[in-house]
Amino acid sequence: MTVIPHRTNLLQDRNQLYQLLLDCQQSLTEKDQTKIVSISQQIAPVDPLVVLQEISEPDGRHFYFEKRDPIAGNSFAIAALDSAIDLTVAGRDRFTTAQNFIQSSLSQTITIGTERLPFSGPHFFCSFAFFDENVATNSYFPPGTIFLPKWQITRLKDSCTIVANAKIDRNINVKVITESIGKQFDNIASQKYIKLTTTSQSSISLKQIPVNDATQFKTSVKSALELIEAKFFSKIVLSQAINVISQTPFSLIDSLNNLRLTYPGCYVFSTSNGKGQQFIGASPERLISIHNNQLIADALAGSAPRGKTEAEDGNLGQGLLNSEKDIREHQAVIDFIVDRLSSLGINPDFSPLPRLLQLSNIQHLWTPIRARIPPDIHLLKILSQLHPTPAVAGVPRDIALQQIRGCETCDRSLYAAPLGWIDRTGNGEFAVGIRSALIDGSRAILHAGVGIVAGSEPEKELAEIQLKLQALLNALV
Repeated sequence: MTVIPHRTNLLQDRNQLYQLLLDCQQSLTEKDQTKIVSISQQIAPVDPLVVLQEISEPDGRHFYFEKRDPIAGNSFAIAALDSAIDLTVAGRDRFTTAQNFIQSSLSQTITIGTERLPFSGPHFFCSFAFFDENVATNSYFPPGTIFLPKWQITRLKDSCTIVANAKIDRNINVKVITESIGKQFDNIASQKYIKLTTTSQSSISLKQIPVNDATQFKTSVKSALELIEAKFFSKIVLSQAINVISQTPFSLIDSLNNLRLTYPGCYVFSTSNGKGQQFIGASPERLISIHNNQLIADALAGSAPRGKTEAEDGNLGQGLLNSEKDIREHQAVIDFIVDRLSSLGINPDFSPLPRLLQLSNIQHLWTPIRARIPPDIHLLKILSQLHPTPAVAGVPRDIALQQIRGCETCDRSLYAAPLGWIDRTGNGEFAVGIRSALIDGSRAILHAGVGIVAGSEPEKELAEIQLKLQALLNALV
């Protein structure tokens, strides 16, 4: 990858931009017939969600990723729009294929702009389905999608960075592409920083149709408990889905805004398939983040509702911390992550006692696991080892996955699967796609899951499922 020092306001200077793209085109050879130009520039603060609302095409590809953390003060939001280059992958080697695609693309990339800008340079946005092959023939999303957007807008605290990526080959009209980039930049940079407000769904009539009803779900839990008692496996995560039908198409932007305001500690995300469907959610679970060779992975398992009073809330939280069943379920996730990292020669560090991660309607046992990563181990290699963790699959993993395939009637697709980004230096962040919904016009498919272990009770597991589904249902508008 070639890095060229910062040129001030290059995206606003049509003449400089034209000359740069022309020079790039003229430098192409028989060996290097394609190059990617990535230009980063600072702009006045804008809300990336507003940019997504104003700029994205209904059937265009996008990726939205946000996490508000008012305590740590490092809130960020990223909107990635349209595709400069992309790849879909499937099969057992999908993470390796994705890694090779990213590294090959970066070798052809010319990066222009100052490296001091947060989130500058090319970022690849990825979504991987729960299974490495599509279970259903009509799946909305492939087993893996990786794309470099034409436009990336990121806000970190009070700093806002825009990145324009363009694929250059011998057949493009440099004058046309220069004008197109210039116009779109002006359009994005001129967006006023408006504050989106929450939208109420009280006037919207939503029809809910369970994919599998309560009786079927409790029967599945009882069957799982029998297999656990027979030592077939020690844990399995069963999910339930509901179809939600609205009188009018769901509003992607309003739903995302509701989610980010209601669940500020979660990853709020949206990714599209380029065909008009979106997968959205507010996930409390970070699968992996790597920044400057420092890794953090979340062990998140064991749940309880929030209390209506401070005293009740405290009792429920303490009960969760003292629950033998939940501690056992949580420890299985820790052991799995530690074992997988250790197999790669990575030495993880974590607290022996879990904490509480408290959201507005639910609280979880949470243990962040940290490690220093050797520079030669790519994020996607680690991701291939971690997904899926026992928090969303089971123990032993392969047996649990086989059982999930056999007993769940709804395609998981991107539910409980990794979604995130990777930059040119190997930094990246992936959340687990839980507390999520697939949006298709006026129809939504909501998923939620629970971990079944010895001591689980079908009624309580169903109540937890309904609590998780309600959180997303309340945000849809």
